[in-house]
Amino acid sequence: MMYTKFNSSAEKSCSSSKREMAVVADDDHEQQVKQPEKKKPESEDDKRRKKIVPGSLMKAIVRPGGGESKPAEGNQVIYHCTVRTLDGVTVESTRSEFGGKGTPIRHVVGKSKIILGLLEGIPTMLKGEVAMFKMKPEMHYGEKDCPVAAPDNFPKDSELHFEIELIEFSKVKARMLLTSLLTISAKSADGKVILSWTKDEPYFFTFGKPEVPKGLELAIATMPRGEKAVIYVKSQYYTESTLMPVVEGVDEVHFEVELVHFIQVRDVLGDGRLIKRRIRDGRGEFPMDCPLQDSLLRVHYKGLLLNEEKTVFYDTRIDNNGQPLEFSSGEGLVPQGFEMSVRLMLPGEVSLVTCPPDYAYDKFERPANVPEGAYVQWEIELLDFNTPKDWTGFSFREIMDDVEKIKGTGNRLFKEEKFELAKAKYEKASVLREFNHVHPQDDEEGKEFANTRNLLHLNVAACLLKLGEHKKSIETCNKVLDANPVHVKALYRRGMAYMASGDYEEARADFNKMMSIDKSSEASAKAALLKLKKEEQEVERRVRKQFKGLFDKRPGEIAEVGTNDGQDDEATSENVEKDDLDNLDDQEERTRQTTVPPPPPGILSQLRKLFASVGLNRCTIL
Repeated sequence: MMYTKFNSSAEKSCSSSKREMAVVADDDHEQQVKQPEKKKPESEDDKRRKKIVPGSLMKAIVRPGGGESKPAEGNQVIYHCTVRTLDGVTVESTRSEFGGKGTPIRHVVGKSKIILGLLEGIPTMLKGEVAMFKMKPEMHYGEKDCPVAAPDNFPKDSELHFEIELIEFSKVKARMLLTSLLTISAKSADGKVILSWTKDEPYFFTFGKPEVPKGLELAIATMPRGEKAVIYVKSQYYTESTLMPVVEGVDEVHFEVELVHFIQVRDVLGDGRLIKRRIRDGRGEFPMDCPLQDSLLRVHYKGLLLNEEKTVFYDTRIDNNGQPLEFSSGEGLVPQGFEMSVRLMLPGEVSLVTCPPDYAYDKFERPANVPEGAYVQWEIELLDFNTPKDWTGFSFREIMDDVEKIKGTGNRLFKEEKFELAKAKYEKASVLREFNHVHPQDDEEGKEFANTRNLLHLNVAACLLKLGEHKKSIETCNKVLDANPVHVKALYRRGMAYMASGDYEEARADFNKMMSIDKSSEASAKAALLKLKKEEQEVERRVRKQFKGLFDKRPGEIAEVGTNDGQDDEATSENVEKDDLDNLDDQEERTRQTTVPPPPPGILSQLRKLFASVGLNRCTIL
């Protein structure tokens, strides 16, 4: 087996299909992680990384991953781990077939405490990748002062193999705020009373807002709930706040504080519109114990309008005969703001969610007693959830049946114009299958496998086209065409993506190739070519209008360039027609699509088209 240094070139090789070994630490590694000019304080993880020596951590790609991105600091990573001795004896595993519970591990990069080898190794992996890390004892539980306790009877003094499958990683998007309740008083250094909060209720403030002096906020952030403390704040940290004004001539203020309670507040969208306030803590650690995509969730909730009466429009404990609501995440079965908030909750947690109309019921089936454009509030209790099942150990037929269910859900979401959710469903099935979770046993199963995989890729391409991501749609079609260059449906889908992006010649070539391969596709190809011709004519019309009079002036005269004021755009409405989305199921469905006009070509491209249309093909633009 070939050993190579783990550097930038080796990292690139991680995305290839070749199996190779890489040294994780070498002399060049320190150069790659040079501190920027403005140095950050050295973290505990940085100090641990300094202990890595060349050859102590090796990596082999067992199965390549997909995409280009890798886990970064702050990302939640989800992975399976199997530990073996060098002669292949299993020590421990998260996988059920090796004696584990079947539940993958979840960590947050840069936050969770993990063994040094995985701290360094997991950020080198791609989604779906399976890698084998060969670790010296000092890279796992044999590390001096290892922050993670070794399991019972674990051979921490042995060199071991850690097989890691990176199932998923994602950002924890919500911005967290903390709201605190205090009893508080303040005196100057000579004992003069500046503030005495004598109201019955504790003082309520939110971190990050100028509601208490800056120095006081910094100190309270270090306090546990229920603690009483005297906090000394110097004048430079005694900033103006809504709690109290700045008192002139006071160099130091003494605050007597009791932290009665604090409430976690999450700004889910980051713009202050979708706010989740935790009322009761849940079980576990955030975000490792929050629901995954495709989990089955059980919740009780009460929905209220934000009017003066706080009208209750639904309560599962009353309107659902006391039964909780059950739904699968990622399937568009509840309003978007509702699901986004529940995905940030822990089992047993109760939260109060304030949601704007575009994330509540304006884009979802609206209850009869909820007016259009209404802000709503949900009081949600996450009872529990079941994680999605792993295909490991399933038969070919069981996996294919599961894929059909996932694809059917994706088709429903597509018809409901929930293209992001539909894409996620198709990708879930196609990505897992692409990485050899399925092993056809004969030619018939192999054909079924290949056809279904191609179908899922083309469905992803259709979603990307609807989302305006034309380049990615083309790249996804290429996955099918690389394996089968005469796949008619893939040529059609790629041609539509080329046309949407304004690459008309490439689109024409794909449509013509369709007809040459399969005569039965002539009707679809000719309809697409007609649509293509109309698109080209519309672009030419716009360019002529924009540059009207540019070539009608004598030398020395100035011609004004016209602008498209939008009044002539009615002609483009003729191009709104049915788009052949025949890849969304086996019956070759069609759905109606409003065609988004392609982005206007660049000025040089427009001039060239105009010159060609008036016979000046050889005109040089200076």
